[in-house]
Amino acid sequence: MNHSGALGYNRNMAGRTASFPHKQGGKALRQSVSIPAPLAAEVRRVAKERRLTMSRALVTLAERGVRAEKDAKQNLRTAYRRFLKEQDPSRKEEAGRDLIRAVFGRDSIAEDPLL
Repeated sequence: MNHSGALGYNRNMAGRTASFPHKQGGKALRQSVSIPAPLAAEVRRVAKERRLTMSRALVTLAERGVRAEKDAKQNLRTAYRRFLKEQDPSRKEEAGRDLIRAVFGRDSIAEDPLL
């Protein structure tokens, strides 16, 4: 999805601010997509709850998804660098656990109840 697509839309919405830094002259991009019915129902629910159009709800959810993916990549890079840099064995172990969580998710390591 083109970042400028959301910005053109935001400029036309009173009181709304752009979530992505805009480029001069950025225009909205009209994009047709097919989404599964259950997902469409969820988008419709979000739109209704937030009193948004379906288009605005899709843009908002897409922006959040892109931001979440970007944050996850940054978290992975940070955890990886910390793991490589750490010299203390106990801190290296914790950094390794953080790296595993960054790769596989928060619940990827079963916590030992005895520790």
